[in-house]
Amino acid sequence: MRAIPLTVTALAAALLLTACDGGGSKSAGKNGSACEIGGVSVQIGSASVAPKAGDTGELPVSITNQSRTCTLDQFAGVVLSAGDTEAKVPALKGAKAQKLKLAKGDSASFTISYVRGKAGDKAALDAKTVKITLPGTTASRSFPWSYGPVATQTAGTGPNASVTAFQQVGD
Repeated sequence: MRAIPLTVTALAAALLLTACDGGGSKSAGKNGSACEIGGVSVQIGSASVAPKAGDTGELPVSITNQSRTCTLDQFAGVVLSAGDTEAKVPALKGAKAQKLKLAKGDSASFTISYVRGKAGDKAALDAKTVKITLPGTTASRSFPWSYGPVATQTAGTGPNASVTAFQQVGD
């Protein structure tokens, strides 16, 4: 007689636990499967630093999924900060985002390209940090920016920098 109530109780508990996983969070995007900082590691690799004003530098960013399967859809959000001044880095002109599904252990990368500005120039952004947000989420991760000032676009509309689309790393 005791086996039936325990079985029913165990089944009900299992159903309740599985129901908790489907809701997702507000920061997980529309489909609840967006890759989120905390579930993935974000690392900045060895930079190709622009040595002097007018030169172009590149900063590779790697993302490795450490949890459930998730999706990268669109471009990473990148913001350069210099004290109270923040500047959003646009997607590379003409670049097309691709939707990537990352299983646990899978990696993807993108690149931040920038033109070095002249130190002390009012038209240059003396960036101190770079903040990265994954598409479809609001959580971010900040890293120190030690690659020199960033030039502004000729129209003065923002940093002379861009973000590439995500690329699958490995197989």
